[in-house]
Amino acid sequence: MLYLRSLLFVPGNQPNMLTKASSFFPDAFVPDMEDSVAWDDKSQARETVSVNLEMLANTGKRVIPRINSLDTGLCETDLGAIVGPHIYGVSVGKIDTPADVSVISEAIARLETERGLENGSIKLVLWIETAVGILNAHQILSSDDRIIAAAFGAEDFTNDMGIERNEDDREILFPRSQVAIAARAAGVLALDTPFFGFKDPDRLKLNSEQSRSIGFKGKFAIHPLQVDIINQCFSPSEKEIFHAMEVIKVFEEAAANGRGSTSLNGQVVDVPVVKRAQSLLDQAKQMDIVS
Repeated sequence: MLYLRSLLFVPGNQPNMLTKASSFFPDAFVPDMEDSVAWDDKSQARETVSVNLEMLANTGKRVIPRINSLDTGLCETDLGAIVGPHIYGVSVGKIDTPADVSVISEAIARLETERGLENGSIKLVLWIETAVGILNAHQILSSDDRIIAAAFGAEDFTNDMGIERNEDDREILFPRSQVAIAARAAGVLALDTPFFGFKDPDRLKLNSEQSRSIGFKGKFAIHPLQVDIINQCFSPSEKEIFHAMEVIKVFEEAAANGRGSTSLNGQVVDVPVVKRAQSLLDQAKQMDIVS
């Protein structure tokens, strides 16, 4: 079971920041060649990221560089600089249609063949962050076996819509939920938009908890100090684990007595409740939270 709770963005044109980032513990590093890099620095970022991939991979964490979107004309050049044995996948922004995915996947396939990599070994994390992308989300996320996750981008989405961002996120309630639902339907992870208030850990925690409550499985971090909070919010808590164990216990006792449902603390426990509890325990085991 794949999990990606925290994905740490690191500006690709800052070698010192890439080195410093390697001392933190996100589930994945995302050396960024897109939004955090000015246009005139794109070439430098590409080179800097390329030479630092092995260093990041040696941490044991997944490395998923973010490249520039198809509409920039830089996508294939970026891929040429990073596709190799040190990356787990590639993150690509502004995906609008399954045709966009095909272009990117085919370019990766050519590079895998040229560089002796197993075909399909490089995965895709796709940013759904435009009105068209939101409407096509399920088709996009079901279009290629490389796809492991959908990332919702609130800033680009609100820019595309010509609307302002609000502290309570009311303007992204629908598209945010749409991405989570489409990802689940396609069998891939849903990853939430970054929280830009990196000096406000309380609001980050609340934002992450809200994100998890609607189906997101992880979140992008823009600062290393966000990583621990995000990891905690997207991991089963001790309370949740204990409750899940109790649910399974009382249900098994009921089943042994020929009953198909029971109750715990005044709440009905039936098959869907038990499945949810078992899924949470499986997740906790995968994360080595329980044995």
